Amino acid sequence: MVGRAEAAGRLTFDLGPLGPLFVAELLLLGTVVGFLAGMLGIGGGMMMVPIITLLLLERGVEAGLAVKMAIATSGASILFTSVSSLLAHHRHGAVRWPLVAAFAPGIAIGGVAAGAGVLALVRGQWLAIAFAAFNAIVAWRMWTGGTPKGERGLPGPAALVSVGAVIGFICALVGAGGAFLSVPFMTRCSVPMREAVGTSAALGFPVALASTVGYVAGGWSLPQALPGALGYLYLPGILIVALASVLMAPLGARMAHRMPVARLRRAFGLLLGVLAAYMAWQAMKG
Repeated sequence: MVGRAEAAGRLTFDLGPLGPLFVAELLLLGTVVGFLAGMLGIGGGMMMVPIITLLLLERGVEAGLAVKMAIATSGASILFTSVSSLLAHHRHGAVRWPLVAAFAPGIAIGGVAAGAGVLALVRGQWLAIAFAAFNAIVAWRMWTGGTPKGERGLPGPAALVSVGAVIGFICALVGAGGAFLSVPFMTRCSVPMREAVGTSAALGFPVALASTVGYVAGGWSLPQALPGALGYLYLPGILIVALASVLMAPLGARMAHRMPVARLRRAFGLLLGVLAAYMAWQAMKG
């Protein structure tokens, strides 16, 4: 029986081969995520985690483990999405590479610490609650719109490392690329929105790399929960979502430089609100 505990206390799951419906669902998810990653500079985790959680639950995965695997799978897939997105923004001259380098050490520390330690220790129910709260905040900001006004200049290197550590830590816990934190921070520090979005897209790669290292380390001793799983990572999901998202990210980046995105941000905010409610409901179910 799917999800039964054996005498040894280990949970086993049998998804069987990837069916065409499952592949189609993952491809559709990757297509939408890739487009939004390119257009809005997001990594897509805010949308991927609830949907991947739902897909795993539908196939019999225990709820707490499904949340952790969804977070890790989402975070790792951003490795591929971010490369495609950052290259597109780089071609438009919208990436501040010195700023990326300044954030990167802190991101590495925070991402590995959260992925290797905290994710494994915290119950999936609490992670779902935290994710729902973050999604609700991001949804509200997307819906209300408005760009934070430049209130000050960028802080010094030490402060940027500290900010990077906070971004990396939070992103590893929710499987996100960090744009929901880095874009507002940079715009408040007088970085133009276009460059903030492009730089945030570039930051998605070190965020995802540090998080993935943490996920692998934290889940290394776990028994294989699903065919194709590596610790908390669900490798077939990563590859399928990444394939579609990498193809769509450049299109989204081109659209970001050609059209206003206020309406899309509001629609995306509404979707995130629905997904936040779904994750909160799953958490309340225990």
